[in-house]
Amino acid sequence: MSVSIASLNSGSNGNCYYIGTEAGGILIDVGISCKETEIRMARLGLSLHSIKAIFVSHEHTDHIKGIAVLARKYQIPVYLNQTMIYNCCVNVERELTRKYEAHTPVMVAELEITSFPKYHDACDPHSFVIKAGITTIGVMTDIGRVCEQVVKYFNMCDAVFLEANYDVEMLEKGRYPYYLKKRIRSGRGHLSNNEALELFIGHRSASLSHVLLSHLSKDNNCPDLVHRLFQAHAGDTEVVVASRFNESAIFHIGKSEVCSELKEIVPVYQTQFSLFE
Repeated sequence: MSVSIASLNSGSNGNCYYIGTEAGGILIDVGISCKETEIRMARLGLSLHSIKAIFVSHEHTDHIKGIAVLARKYQIPVYLNQTMIYNCCVNVERELTRKYEAHTPVMVAELEITSFPKYHDACDPHSFVIKAGITTIGVMTDIGRVCEQVVKYFNMCDAVFLEANYDVEMLEKGRYPYYLKKRIRSGRGHLSNNEALELFIGHRSASLSHVLLSHLSKDNNCPDLVHRLFQAHAGDTEVVVASRFNESAIFHIGKSEVCSELKEIVPVYQTQFSLFE
């Protein structure tokens, strides 16, 4: 099954990611206005009437700004975790509110969405993996550190939106006040280029076809710099930098059922042969 993915916007000025199939799609966060979401979806040839749900990673403004208006206008269910619901973190009408729980899959159209906790300075932040058939997409931004859960789910991905927020030297020498620099690199802030690259090199799956580098800092990173950094280690993986100014192209992600089955079978025979070596 082919899965279509796109970044509608990625950065501290707003985050919104699309994942869908012919049966419909979802948005992870809507941190840009309803109007801007409509414009960018239309430019990609996507209809908001095909969106079956919005999943919220956490309550920071750059992830929820457009949700209330968009959900009400198009009557889209919004999935939040219990902490967000209890603390009224997102202004969503009760009849459109749904709940997700960590590590418990939610089915929306042909998509299976699983959330998992992450380190970030929000009330109960989560990242997501979205599965359609045997294809898995990850949305892993606003990550303060690479924990066991991030490694586990990253290794499953055939494509991933991965945070590469800042270059260490640019942050250190930049204009941000000390308290903000400390917050960003605290382990509950954001992931640096080098931390993201270590995850990419050390834990990507053999089937990872696309990495969309996301949530780049306007002041403490450079799209060309981080693209070169990852491209040097990319191999067959396509490296894309998600923009804070406009939508990306649509990328179609999918792998053959036959190839997947062969990958599972081959190691068994290899193990058997090794007994006679």
